[in-house]
Amino acid sequence: MELKRVVVTGLGALTPIGNDVETTWKNAVNGVSGAGPITHFDSTKFKTRFACEVKDFNPEEHFDRKKARTLDLYAMYAIVAADQAINDAGLDNENVDKNRIGVIFAAGIGGLHTFEQEAGYFALNGEEQGPKYNPFFIPKMIADIAAGQISIDHNFRGPNYATVSACASSNNALIDAFNLVRLGMADAIVAGGAEAAIYPAGVGGFNAMKALSTRNDEPERASRPFSGSRDGFVIGEGAAALVLEELEHAKARGAHIYAEVAGGGMSADAYHITATHPEGLGARLVMENALKDAGMKPEEIDYVNLHGTSTPVGDIGEEKAVKEVFGKHAYDMNLSSTKSMTGHLLGAAGALEALMSVKAITDGIIPPTINHEEDDKDPEIDYNLNFTFNKAQKRDINAALSNTFGFGGHNAAIIFKKYKD
Repeated sequence: MELKRVVVTGLGALTPIGNDVETTWKNAVNGVSGAGPITHFDSTKFKTRFACEVKDFNPEEHFDRKKARTLDLYAMYAIVAADQAINDAGLDNENVDKNRIGVIFAAGIGGLHTFEQEAGYFALNGEEQGPKYNPFFIPKMIADIAAGQISIDHNFRGPNYATVSACASSNNALIDAFNLVRLGMADAIVAGGAEAAIYPAGVGGFNAMKALSTRNDEPERASRPFSGSRDGFVIGEGAAALVLEELEHAKARGAHIYAEVAGGGMSADAYHITATHPEGLGARLVMENALKDAGMKPEEIDYVNLHGTSTPVGDIGEEKAVKEVFGKHAYDMNLSSTKSMTGHLLGAAGALEALMSVKAITDGIIPPTINHEEDDKDPEIDYNLNFTFNKAQKRDINAALSNTFGFGGHNAAIIFKKYKD
């Protein structure tokens, strides 16, 4: 069967560096860090006391009190970002067949704060009172509920589910959406991811693994991918959403087209439950699979939005994989890690970085990898590669690839290219 072409017609974002797409993008291009002291809870006794939180978010501006009581913060973030993307695409109207519009929205963890509250309450009071849980405990907590809530709000009755593959979750959501639309199983899908894990269980759990940076004295400089003094990732929160739509359907309704989805790849490290493969074997395979699916040659890629979490081992493996996949062309491309500004949004990372890749194509500018110092080098990193350190660079971008890798060895990569009719 002939596969249909798939394009991006809507964008939405609620992030540590902006509560909409344009603010997020402007701050990314200008190298603004979203990191600061944790405000969601008292982190005084924690090894890490900073994070990349969403700022100035008031649920009452988006939800009535009755609705807000039924939603975990991660689902609120998801709904707000999805609504932005849907409005941007002009998809929420009676001129589209809502039976053929779906929602695939990811989370790496889901309603962690809700779980923490309910489990904590039982631990403190259960022996005396017996089980006394909030009736919304389960529907607030489960990782698929954001997708369900978005479909209910907009009456979208197409494919509806969540993808959960740790930090690769929302890239998997985008790839699933891409495949369903190009196979003709939906006209459009709202795809993305959300996360809100900056709470004691999230920060404490990642601290116990020694995964987080502990640079408490200068949090805004803590996320420093590919620099020698990197000491772990900075946990972030928020959501991002993209509307992926069949080309002819988009053209028929006069939708604005940002870019075309060229292909997607998936792989597994098959190595360790949390560590990425030190030689980047899974990372190499996922990029090769994405290029194969897109029918593209390595030299056709101009920009790679790296997974680049600022962990000692992970950055080295990805750098090796890039050089193996792209060969000499690796030195002609731009590379950058926007996590240096946003922190690591876990299950929302892939969607946000896909959005950044699309904006890089449309605006012809590469967002930087901030916080690198000239004398702060890792002998295992090849600095002849262009990591776009510290300052954005203008460039005509025909195609961009975005990587995400997750605990469990899950890898997903997606390629966008400039739309040509």
